[in-house]
Amino acid sequence: MIKHIVMWKFKDEAAEADKLEMKRQLEALKGVVPTLVDIEIGLNVADCPPAMDMVLSSEFQTAEDLKTYVAHPEHQKVVEFVKTLVCERAVVDYEI
Repeated sequence: MIKHIVMWKFKDEAAEADKLEMKRQLEALKGVVPTLVDIEIGLNVADCPPAMDMVLSSEFQTAEDLKTYVAHPEHQKVVEFVKTLVCERAVVDYEI
């Protein structure tokens, strides 16, 4: 299994409604992208400077399945929306 973790920092001007919409759109990929085994999205509750604002944790059977997810048209639509809201992104992929 491959665990795919993504963390984002929102732009200052990102509206709360848009942050929730981003979360909704990401969660909606489950069942749409066949290679996506599981997905969880969390909004940060810690109030400290190094913290990121949102995290995605997802699972795939193989690295190839992750690549399929990344290239999937529905995922790419969400990516375009996300790019309008965030100023920083970090990613870690690892085997579990």
